[in-house]
Amino acid sequence: MPKKVFNELAYKNLSDFIFGSSIHPVKCKNGLVIGGGKVFPELNFTLPPMSITKETMPEVLKQYKSIMEDACKRARELYSPGFVAEVELLPPTTYHPEWGIEIIKTVRDIMNEYEQKYGLKSALRATPVDIREDRESVHMWKGRHWELVLETFEGCAKEGADFLAIESIGGKDIHDDAIVFCDLPKSLFALGILGARDMSKLWSAIVDIADKTGSFASGDTACGFANTAMVLAERGYIPKVFSAVVRVMSAVRSLVAVEEGAVGPHKDCGYEGVYVKAITGIPISMEGKSSACAHLSPLGNISAAVADLWSNESVQNIRLLGGMAPTVSMEQLSYDCRLMNEASAKGREQVLLLRDMLTDSDSRFDPQAYVLRPDVVLNISKEIVKETGHFNRTKAAAVATIDELKAAASEGKVIIEERELSWLDIIKSQIEAIPRDEEKFIHQMVEENASDKFIPEKYDLNV
Repeated sequence: MPKKVFNELAYKNLSDFIFGSSIHPVKCKNGLVIGGGKVFPELNFTLPPMSITKETMPEVLKQYKSIMEDACKRARELYSPGFVAEVELLPPTTYHPEWGIEIIKTVRDIMNEYEQKYGLKSALRATPVDIREDRESVHMWKGRHWELVLETFEGCAKEGADFLAIESIGGKDIHDDAIVFCDLPKSLFALGILGARDMSKLWSAIVDIADKTGSFASGDTACGFANTAMVLAERGYIPKVFSAVVRVMSAVRSLVAVEEGAVGPHKDCGYEGVYVKAITGIPISMEGKSSACAHLSPLGNISAAVADLWSNESVQNIRLLGGMAPTVSMEQLSYDCRLMNEASAKGREQVLLLRDMLTDSDSRFDPQAYVLRPDVVLNISKEIVKETGHFNRTKAAAVATIDELKAAASEGKVIIEERELSWLDIIKSQIEAIPRDEEKFIHQMVEENASDKFIPEKYDLNV
């Protein structure tokens, strides 16, 4: 059983669902508060193209030290009230936890130095890569790969990581095909069954580590699911409406982290975080126009509408005309946050005006943006929490999203190309053909999808 059950929305009024403010803010040991009235930059950075080996680790650490020194210096020069840094550890640094832990220590030491010398408050998010997708991984919840992930989490927390996060991949072995073939039942199986069950096991373990080390279990993201769909939709490979439906379905899976005890801030590249915030009230990190350094999207402004942290997604440490790319991103994020915080300082009326401008400037141009409208998020979230169980909730998310998009298209509120409108009916008919009985559905999916890529026994599905 989950530690928390959410049967109603945290937000009852649309006017309370805003950027910079959450019902359950997170207060760090140094006094930095996420979701307490200000939006802070969350800088995400990675290495330039280079190998990570025992021999290159001194250069790797030198790179991270340089990134953080320059970023802190720029944040101080811009009078930033604080920021969050996220280190998404690369595969070799999770396969070798001692390397990832040393990176976290290196970055944290620089952040501590700037706080002690200049009063620049900051928090560090550590995000080990989920290596359980490895073909040699024997099981999702036991074995070497599982143990390496947890060892990395615990070591990073002990070296000063404030927030623990991950982009988990439970169900991705099924969902990649679901996206390519626009197969909604398969997407439901991946997100509402495999993903949700994996999240429960994984986040129960992460929360235990956070409780033991004094860090915060922050949140997961469906990047490998919904963002993959968004990128393919942007390239014209799949319908945007299918991507939009997958985005909302993924919220039920990401919600499981909070059900197991995560407290936020929800991780950046999960745009479904707006639904998690609506239902739970935890703070969230979002990304938009300032994450174009990592990927293009139709969500440049609207994604900031209810953000508590504002992220650049990820950027390599390469030189641009203005300086090193992470430093440039820190400047861009700082100015974005400065604008939102200025609106907050002028009062609720200005916050709502800016929130609605951010929303309306994007939402009518793409169904993937439309489903992030704060009013639409609350409407669909109400339908999600009416149901019980991840299977039923994920299915309800899909149905409610289709109904919202069909109504919006007919009323001229969102542009959906003619050739995509029929896909809403196709997806709806796929949902209606899904068995109501969860166990019957699981049995059907296992029979249809067992392969060398998807091994049911790795999820304890012995049907």
